[in-house]
Amino acid sequence: MADVYGLPRFQRSKSDLRRGISTAFSSLLSCRYQALLLVFWIGCFLTVFFWQKSSLNGLWIFRQAPLRVPARPVPNLRHKVFNLTDFGGVGDGKKVNTEAFEKAVTEIARHGGGQLNVPPGIWLTAPFNLTSHMTLFLAEDSVILGIEVRIGVESSSSSWSPSTVLSVDLIMLFDEKYWTLMPPLPSYGYGREHRGPRYGSLIHGQKLKDVEITGHNGTIDGQGMIWWQKHRKKLLNHTRGPLVQIMWSTDIRVSNITLRNSPFWNFHPFDCKNVHISGVTILAPLHDAPNTDGIDPDSCENVVIEDCYISVGDDGIAIKSGWDQYGINYGRPSTNIHIRNLVVRSMVRVVVNSYALSAGVSIGSEMSGGVSNVSLDNVHIWKSRRGVRIKTAAGRGGYVRHISYHNVTFDDLRVGIVIKTDYNEHPDDGYDPKALPILEDIVFESIHGQNVRVPVRIQGIKEIPVKGVVFRDMSVGLQYKKKHVFQCSYVQGQVYGTIFPAPCENLDRYDEHGQLVSHSASTNATDIDYDF
Repeated sequence: MADVYGLPRFQRSKSDLRRGISTAFSSLLSCRYQALLLVFWIGCFLTVFFWQKSSLNGLWIFRQAPLRVPARPVPNLRHKVFNLTDFGGVGDGKKVNTEAFEKAVTEIARHGGGQLNVPPGIWLTAPFNLTSHMTLFLAEDSVILGIEVRIGVESSSSSWSPSTVLSVDLIMLFDEKYWTLMPPLPSYGYGREHRGPRYGSLIHGQKLKDVEITGHNGTIDGQGMIWWQKHRKKLLNHTRGPLVQIMWSTDIRVSNITLRNSPFWNFHPFDCKNVHISGVTILAPLHDAPNTDGIDPDSCENVVIEDCYISVGDDGIAIKSGWDQYGINYGRPSTNIHIRNLVVRSMVRVVVNSYALSAGVSIGSEMSGGVSNVSLDNVHIWKSRRGVRIKTAAGRGGYVRHISYHNVTFDDLRVGIVIKTDYNEHPDDGYDPKALPILEDIVFESIHGQNVRVPVRIQGIKEIPVKGVVFRDMSVGLQYKKKHVFQCSYVQGQVYGTIFPAPCENLDRYDEHGQLVSHSASTNATDIDYDF
């Protein structure tokens, strides 16, 4: 009987067998393909994973030459541009480049001005001078490194060379060989730390016009560690020099650089006009780096300090104008100084009469020529001994007036606001104790903070009262919830609105609209507690 499909049964079975084998083989191939595809993708995933985890260059199969970021181009800011290497400079951290710097500055002066580029590298040098109409440009990764002053050790050698360390006496000759001695500052008398001459700064200028120190955040490093050690061990016979000092000059600009490890004050403009400092980082160890003030405008007029970060072993900024009778006779005030957009940390272990001495921003104590028209705006002071401070004493003479602090933040300080009138440190016995300073018109507005032990300590005395103090919008969180944290003595002034902590009784109270609430019971009341 024929099959319904028209084929004999055995023929149909053979055909079905062939189709079954073909279908099974195709299925087998499909499964193997899928498995291989799965293994391939897992392998790719693991390869990419371990490539990212192993290193930035990846596994060897993906490695390529490291990406090199091209150096930032140095702008031409003057009509003539020179490179330090043109004058034989070598930035290997070993060769002393003082001669290269001196030749370059001489050439710039010969052309009536110019720009000196300091390329990436470590440029060891002794002190050198700048000239007028000059831009000193520090490229990214460039370091101007002050030649190290070494503490002497005993040696049997009888010859001297800069590479030979001999006895302490001979090393003092080594110091003076590289750091020339200069006359004391005329407004400081016989010297700040020692009577007589003082060491010069690493970078110096006198009677200049139109000078700029800038760059792509290059560094000027004074290698001050040895200076600090010698100062503590009383091995120095002269006052230490600043890192950068410009004197009797106009139109000075310092920007976009880092100053670090200064032997003494970092930047000291003395009797200068039109000084602009911006985008500068200033660093020194917070401990064991004595007197490493950040910026000290001294008898200067028209100064702007903005957008800086300062972390040093003494005052972040200290505004000065001469010391006792020498400052009175020199008669150059510091005036029209604007400080804004700063972050400051100030710390010092030095203690005098059980008081820690550093502050974020200070005025004085050398203020005998007068200080006026100073404004602080948007300044953050953290982990410091003091926040803002005015310090003076009988014998200083002069005045501190028209001072405003606005939008100042304190974070983890011992004392926030300090005015101290008995800072009795004098250059010699020739000062006049009847030369009394005047302190008046000092405004604190929008003062905030946290973790402050004593927010306010204003210590006038009978002979030197503090007048015209104003507080508005103040709220400072306390480290300890104790009384006597707003301390006053011989203070006259006003409080507007509600402030925290509660103000001392020396001040008149006004509401937010300026209406008198209550008069002070006594401007002479004294509530100063240095034990707290």
